[in-house]
Amino acid sequence: MADKFEKATRLRSARSSKYSSASAAADALGMKASTYRAHENGQNDLKLDEAKVYGKKFGVDPLWLMAEDGIVSAANQNDSPNAVVGAKLVGRGRTIKVYGRAVGGVDGEFEMNGSVLYEIMAPPILSDVNGAYGVQVSGDSMSPRYEDGEVCFVDPDRRVKKGDYVIAQIRLDEHGPLLAYVKKFIRHNAEELVLSQFNPEKELRFAAPCVVSVHYIALAGNA
Repeated sequence: MADKFEKATRLRSARSSKYSSASAAADALGMKASTYRAHENGQNDLKLDEAKVYGKKFGVDPLWLMAEDGIVSAANQNDSPNAVVGAKLVGRGRTIKVYGRAVGGVDGEFEMNGSVLYEIMAPPILSDVNGAYGVQVSGDSMSPRYEDGEVCFVDPDRRVKKGDYVIAQIRLDEHGPLLAYVKKFIRHNAEELVLSQFNPEKELRFAAPCVVSVHYIALAGNA
C-alpha cells in the first residue's frame, strides 16, 4: 500500500503547477480549505475517488497521485527526462513531525506538549537540519502571512534576526504548560522577548525568564 506522505507530496506538486496555494485550490474545487490541506499535508490518507477529483482539476493521472508504480504525471510528460515531479518538496525522503492544535488560544498559541499531529515530508532546505519540525497554524492572527491550517517548517539552528518569523516557546508559570506562538520577531534581550502579530495588530511581550526557545520559520507548507 502506498505511503500517504508520498501521496501528499505528489498532490502538493500537482497543485503547485496550477494554483499558488492550497486555499486557492480548495476554492477552485468548491471544498473547505481544511479538508484539502489534510490531504496535502498527509494528515488524511488520499482515496482513489478523491484522487480522481484532484487529478482532473490539476491535470495529472489519479493513479500517479495514488503513488502507483509506473504511472507518470501528465504534468511531467513534457519535462526533460531528468525532471522529477515534486522534487521541490521531497527533499531526501525524510519526514519531520508536525505539532499544533486544531483550535488555538486568543493569540493563536497552543500547548507544546510533545503531541504529534502527523508527519510530513521535509522540504530540501531542512533535509540536513537535525531537530527540524513543523507547526500547524491555529487561527488567523498571522494572516495573510500564515493562514489557519498551514504548516510552518522550522529550523531550530538558524540565528533569528529582527523581522524574521518565528515560533516562540513560552512558559508563563514555573510549573505551567509550554505554549507555542507563531509570530514576527522584534527583539529578544536580557529583559524581554517582543513579538508582533497582524490580527489584531499588536505586540506581545514576555519576560526573559519565561522564554524557553525562539526558532526560525524557514517557509510555510503552501509556499
